[in-house]
Amino acid sequence: MIVGLLMLSSTITSLTVVLIVFFLFKEGVAVFEKKPVEDGYTIVINKNNKVRKLTSEEIKNIYDQKTTFWSQLGAKHDSIILFRVEDIANFYTEDQIGANFENLPSCLSSIVDSIPGIIAFFPEKYLAKNFKGKQLDIDKVSLKEFFGGEEWYPTAQPSAQLGVKPLILGTLWVSFGAILLALPLGLAAAIYMSEIADERIRRIMKPLIELLAGIPSVVYGFFGLVIIVPIIQKIFNLPVGETGLAGSIVLGIMALPTIITISEDAMRNTPREMKEASLALGASKWQTIYKIVIPYSISGISAAAILGIGRAVGETMAVLMVTGNAAVIPHSILEPMRTIPATIAAELGEAPSGGLHYKALFALGCILFVITLVINLTVEFVSSRRKGGNH
Repeated sequence: MIVGLLMLSSTITSLTVVLIVFFLFKEGVAVFEKKPVEDGYTIVINKNNKVRKLTSEEIKNIYDQKTTFWSQLGAKHDSIILFRVEDIANFYTEDQIGANFENLPSCLSSIVDSIPGIIAFFPEKYLAKNFKGKQLDIDKVSLKEFFGGEEWYPTAQPSAQLGVKPLILGTLWVSFGAILLALPLGLAAAIYMSEIADERIRRIMKPLIELLAGIPSVVYGFFGLVIIVPIIQKIFNLPVGETGLAGSIVLGIMALPTIITISEDAMRNTPREMKEASLALGASKWQTIYKIVIPYSISGISAAAILGIGRAVGETMAVLMVTGNAAVIPHSILEPMRTIPATIAAELGEAPSGGLHYKALFALGCILFVITLVINLTVEFVSSRRKGGNH
């Protein structure tokens, strides 16, 4: 009976995890089946224009007026005339359009037909049956644009920009900055607790350090926002203190309990005979720690560092509060950044269910899952080496 219940519990848990992963990737991969233009809208040009297909970046350059002539896109040397549906008032009166916009489709068709260099963006419901223009063929979101793009504007119109490169780089900058700060401090604390501190001090310090892991991340975020951010702004004379460095410091503090606890347990598992043999051969206590304890427990220390990175990679609220939340390519850790978890937390509530933005955020979740999976597999590999080395 008990064995059956345990088996049922493990089966349900495993199935739930598999279904969650399946749902995540099902929604995330769907972003590559969508076009960057919002559902229900279309982009049209004059029927005599030779351009047939445009990429998301080309559309953005047109509407940002970086591309101003059709000749830059392989057509005639006509000026590009931008048109949105609200511009209809410049061509027709309210009476001509109709009280209920019943004449709007024919008006739009006439405008597109009469202006050779026009590019118009409006809802598809206003596309006349005998439309005299030409609908552009917009490429679907590609892997190259998604992973290599340098701009994240998922709600931009007429064409969304879904470059995740700034978010991936921001995540890596903040996470590795955190581990570079946390690993030396955590290792030092673990050495002190396992090899130097007496039992009374250890009994006091260990629960206090483990208590840090139970503090809500929003509290760390408030601490970083009130204390760390102003200090960074003042020391480095920056316009704002919300930077990748602030995020790294906060995440480093949050990763300390994991690093200290696992490293300290690994060091305490060093056989007493090995340490006594080292001391008997004339080595000092520090030499024994450096030459015997740390090399023996290096696998556990490595696992602690990797799990610390995993904690930093997946953190949301604290990072959202102190990093500046700017989705731009970072060139220095003293610049504002945005991480993948912070992006998902900040934008998912505003993304229409099933839309392009919604699918793109699930794709970000897939990237985060893969990063975490790699970290977990690395931990398993390091742990297996440690077990093999103990035999």
